[in-house]
Amino acid sequence: MTYLSAVARQTPGSKQGETFASILMIAALTAVLGGVLAHHAGWQGRYVLAGWLGYAVLGCIVAITSSLRPDCARFGLANQVTLLRAGLVCLAGGALLASGQAPGISWSLAGLIAVALGLDAVDGWLARRLRLVSAFGARFDVEIDALLLLILALLVWQAGRVDAWVLAIGLLRYGFVLAGWIRPWLRAPLPPSRRRKAICVQQGVTLLICLLPPVSATLAGAAAALALSSLVLSFALDVHWLARAPLRDHI
Repeated sequence: MTYLSAVARQTPGSKQGETFASILMIAALTAVLGGVLAHHAGWQGRYVLAGWLGYAVLGCIVAITSSLRPDCARFGLANQVTLLRAGLVCLAGGALLASGQAPGISWSLAGLIAVALGLDAVDGWLARRLRLVSAFGARFDVEIDALLLLILALLVWQAGRVDAWVLAIGLLRYGFVLAGWIRPWLRAPLPPSRRRKAICVQQGVTLLICLLPPVSATLAGAAAALALSSLVLSFALDVHWLARAPLRDHI
């Protein structure tokens, strides 16, 4: 029996069971990691609890969404890695309760974010390697990327490294989605783009650098400004492509 035929024979019940098992496994891992941070890195319990509760809400959304997507034949290892990234992102989000104090700027937080950024290259590779590519997995990955950028931008602003304009880095994507509800042509699918992927990585790495303890506010502001400029340009290019799409269809 080939791998694809085995996937095709998988029942909806077994897919849901795999999804719930994955969510619970990552929930336990997130709780353990949060405990380690609380014990060794000085994180207060409320930061960890907030992150874990955020993951619980996100896990429920993932369970419901994946069950409604026929293109997702199984949850799979790639989505499990994305789910692990989601747990790390939620823990980082718990640090927002620090109100600009530790662990707002700390090596422990930076390390957590670095792992979440690094795993972004793993889930896509696994999906292609194991032939588990799906529209659900791609959307799941994009949403976690967007959530991470929003949390990073909030942390950078909250820590006083950059003024409130840095929040545009985390909000631009959500603004683009909102604009799609007003202008339906913005919801048309975009072609794959290495430029778009590279810009996303640049945003995450830049915001992480802005959070590193040795980085001054001046350097953080300059780096964030460069990152925001490239992000605005990337969105402008995508909007231009979408605006011209109807013209290309009539040629």
